[in-house]
Amino acid sequence: MATTREQQPIVETATEARQGEPGPSVAALLAISTGLAILILAVIWFVFFRT
Repeated sequence: MATTREQQPIVETATEARQGEPGPSVAALLAISTGLAILILAVIWFVFFRT
């Protein structure tokens, strides 16, 4: 159900509606940080748990 203000639908401008949209820099940051986390966990595993 859409949020309404005084029984009228709230209309946003295009800029207001896109404020939460992740751009390419956010996607790149997510990919790089995930890759680094996997790399760090792999190094820890090889150093401490490899027999």
